[in-house]
Amino acid sequence: MTAAATAYLVHPATRPLSGQVAIPGDKSIGHRALLFSLLTRGPVRIRGLGGGADNGRTAKAIVQLGARVERDGDVVVVHGAGFGHLRAPEAAIDCGNSGTTIRLLTGLLAGQPFRSELFGDESLSKRPMKRVIDPLRAMGAIIDGPLGAGGDVVPPLTISPAPERLRGRDHALTIASAQVKTALILAALSARGPSKITEPGPSRDHTERLLAAMGAPIKAHGREVTVDPTGWDGMLDLPGGALTVPGDPSSSAFLVAAALVAGASEVVCTGVCVNPTRTGFLDALTAMGAEIEWREPRDVGGEPVADLVVRGPAPALRATEIAGDLTVRAIDEVPILAAVAARASGTTVVRDAEELRVKESDRIATTVAMLRGFGVEAEARPDGLAVHGAPGRPLAPARVDAAGDHRIAMAGTVLAMAGSAPSRIDDVRNVATSFPSFVDVMRGLGATLETIHDPGA
Repeated sequence: MTAAATAYLVHPATRPLSGQVAIPGDKSIGHRALLFSLLTRGPVRIRGLGGGADNGRTAKAIVQLGARVERDGDVVVVHGAGFGHLRAPEAAIDCGNSGTTIRLLTGLLAGQPFRSELFGDESLSKRPMKRVIDPLRAMGAIIDGPLGAGGDVVPPLTISPAPERLRGRDHALTIASAQVKTALILAALSARGPSKITEPGPSRDHTERLLAAMGAPIKAHGREVTVDPTGWDGMLDLPGGALTVPGDPSSSAFLVAAALVAGASEVVCTGVCVNPTRTGFLDALTAMGAEIEWREPRDVGGEPVADLVVRGPAPALRATEIAGDLTVRAIDEVPILAAVAARASGTTVVRDAEELRVKESDRIATTVAMLRGFGVEAEARPDGLAVHGAPGRPLAPARVDAAGDHRIAMAGTVLAMAGSAPSRIDDVRNVATSFPSFVDVMRGLGATLETIHDPGA
């Protein structure tokens, strides 16, 4: 696949999938490895960084802020500027399609003594930012941006120097969000006095794990994180100067799902991060009757890692309910879980997923539209969706509009393998933001998948 591919033509699976795949580095951890390396006093060697465009945006951003980034084979070496020595960017920082990049940078830059601007592509320019901006403003940050169609602040953002040092404070978040939590942690590191961040539910804890390993004044206990920079010298330091980014569980979800939808003799996804905050999709699939082996559990860079193995024949799948904390832990995987649910008996219901309305697309609406394109009965609900499974029978061939959303594009590709004839998935360019090798990997497992290049699209 190249970046110019605008659509996929997916043929029905004619044989079980088989193969072993080294999963690309986790995007969430990759963002943090790059950004936190900017704040260190010495070079950091990062191994396993994914090649997606989103991590690329963060890499370019830290260069604008004073880092030097080099390649040494498959290792990315970051020479940091140090927390108190960031450089004012000479131009606005382009965050592309990456919500993580813009939200984490907003928190980091809120306490800096210089002006900065952050912007993104058309999709990112619609993403809500008040959830980050409001608590930062309560600390004394000065952040401005236009109002979007829904009345929320959206990019581009302008961050101006605060007249005095940010104030540490207690934050009681109304949504569980690792992006918001991390933005507030980064702002708290430059604040006067301690801060406490409390979430209503679990969210990814990659920030707490990595910052603690780098010597930041941070403590995490359950759903509460405390940051107290009093007496801290303002520098991060990574003993040994090396990080390894484990495989992205969100990417592995599409391959595990493909093995379940198309059948597999054996599909192995190696080196996958199985942090408990990221394994909601595995828990949901297990509840549906899927049999997934966790082979060789181990620790990589402070994160739990395992190889995921799916063997055929695929078991009969049954419907389940995804709600509460499980939804939070599987929020990015809801589209692909819905695709699997289309092949399960009964009605699968997803609740407590309002957050999907403000992703790269309205993922509730686009997921339902994708399912209906294949003839699957599904309906949107205010906080989620319901999928009425139809196991056993081939699905209708579809033409799916992925709406520029990489997860809809990949979920539609997986479901198309159960079709009665070839299906076309349109607007797939943003797959490169998270899983640029997706097409090659799927072909390597035995899928028949063509790319379509339309320069005028």
